[in-house]
Amino acid sequence: MATDRYSSPLSERYAGKEMQYIFSQDKKFRTWRKLWIALAESEMELGLPITQEQIDELKAHQDDINYEVARQREALVRHDVMSHVYAYGVQCPKAKGIIHLGATSCYVGDNTDLIVMTEALHLVKRKLVNVISELGKFARQYKAQPTLAFTHFQPAQPTTVGKRATLWMMDLKLDLDDLDYVIGTMRLLGSKGTTGTQASFLELFDGDHEKIKKLDKIIAQKMGFSDVYPVSGQTYSRKVDSRVLNVLAGIAQSAHKFSNDIRLLQHLKEVEEPFEKNQIGSSAMAYKRNPMRSERMASLSNYVIADVINPMLTSATQWFERTLDDSANKRISIPEAFLAVDGILDLYLNVVDGLVVYDKVIEKHLMAELPFMATENIMMDAVKAGGDRQELHEKIRELSMEAGRNVKVYGKENNLLELIAADPSFNLTLSELQKAMDPSRYTGRAKEQTEEFLDEVIEPILEENRHLLGLKADIKV
Repeated sequence: MATDRYSSPLSERYAGKEMQYIFSQDKKFRTWRKLWIALAESEMELGLPITQEQIDELKAHQDDINYEVARQREALVRHDVMSHVYAYGVQCPKAKGIIHLGATSCYVGDNTDLIVMTEALHLVKRKLVNVISELGKFARQYKAQPTLAFTHFQPAQPTTVGKRATLWMMDLKLDLDDLDYVIGTMRLLGSKGTTGTQASFLELFDGDHEKIKKLDKIIAQKMGFSDVYPVSGQTYSRKVDSRVLNVLAGIAQSAHKFSNDIRLLQHLKEVEEPFEKNQIGSSAMAYKRNPMRSERMASLSNYVIADVINPMLTSATQWFERTLDDSANKRISIPEAFLAVDGILDLYLNVVDGLVVYDKVIEKHLMAELPFMATENIMMDAVKAGGDRQELHEKIRELSMEAGRNVKVYGKENNLLELIAADPSFNLTLSELQKAMDPSRYTGRAKEQTEEFLDEVIEPILEENRHLLGLKADIKV
C-alpha cells in the first residue's frame, strides 16, 4: 500500500475484495478487450473480412494488459480508449487493423460500465439476501420475547423483539423488490456509433440494416445480456445510473434505520452489537462498549444517500446526444456508492449475526412500564367486580399520575398496582393485580405476525435465492 498519496478508505477499510475487483482497472480493461473481441467476432460472423486467426490473436492477449504501453501512449494522445487500442495492437500485430472497427469510445466505455454495474448489483443482491436470512433467524428466535415498543421514543404498547426485527426486514424486502426490478431492466448499449445512429456500421455493411440490427443482438448475447437499449445517443441514458444509485440509496436508508435502532437499544442495554474480546470501546473510558459498527453503518449510509444526487445532476444536464461532463463524476460517484453499500451490508450481516439480547434488562424495563399499559385491562376487571366504569377511569387517571410522579420526581419504583389495590373502589387485591402483569397479554398478534411474515413472505424469497445463501461478513476494522 502506497503511504505517500491518498487512497480511498472505501477500499482500504470498508469494501470487500470481490466488489473492489469489480471496479478495478483489471476488470475494466479486460472487459474492454472482451468487448473488442465480441465486436470483431460478430462482424466476422456477419461477413466482414476478419479472419479467425485475428480473433485467436485477440483472445490470446485478452487478459494480459500491457499497462505501461497504454500509459505512455495516453501521455502523448490524451485519449484513454485509443491508448488501449494502440496497446492491444502492439500485442496483436495481425489484428491491430480491425480492433475497434466502426466503434466509438463509448462502445467500450459505456458497455463496460453497464456490465460492471450489473455484476455489482448481483453481488449487492447476494449480500442483501444473506442479511435478510440472518434477520429471519433472529426474528424467529425472539418472536415471542415481549419488549417495550416505542413511539416518539416514549414507552408504548409492548411488541416482541422478533416483531421489531420484521420491521427491519420489511424495509430490506422493499429494497430487494427494487433491486430485482433494476437488475431485470439492465441492458447493453451495443454498437450505436458516435451519435447513436450507427452510421459507421451502415457504411461497413454496405447499407444492410438487418445485419446492423443483428450485430447489436449478437454482441449482447456474447457479453451475457438478453438485449440492448433500443435507442441512444452516443451514450446510454444517464438515467440508468440514477436508477441504480437510487436502489443503493434505498438500501442505505434501511441500513441507517436499523443502525439507529441498534444504537438506541444498546444505550438502553437491551440489545448489543458484537463486541470482540480485545476490542477497545473508548481510548479514555475503558469500560465503554460503543456501538461502533452500527455508527459506521450510519456514516457510510449518509454518504450513499448524499451521493445519489450526482447521477441525478449528470442525467439532468446532458446535452443532446453526448457531452463529456459526466465522465469524471461517473468515475467517482458510481464505484464509490457500490463500495460503500458493500461495506454497509458486510457490517449489517456482521452485526445481526452477533447480536446479543439481554432479556432480563428487557423484562425489567417492560415491567416498570407495564402497570401503566395494563390500566385498561385492570379497569375492565374492576368493572366485572362491580365497579362504575366512569368513576374508575377517573381514579385510574389520578393514580397513574401519582405513580408517574413517584417515578419521575422522587426516583421511586412504579407503585401503581399498590395504589390501585389500596383503593376500595376497584375491589381488587394486589395478588389479583399482579396476575394481570403477564407481558404476553399485551403484545397483541406480534408473535403471530412474525411467524406469518417469515413463513409467507421471507421463506419464499430465501427458497428462491437459496443458491446465494451461506455468506459470512469480512470486517477489516
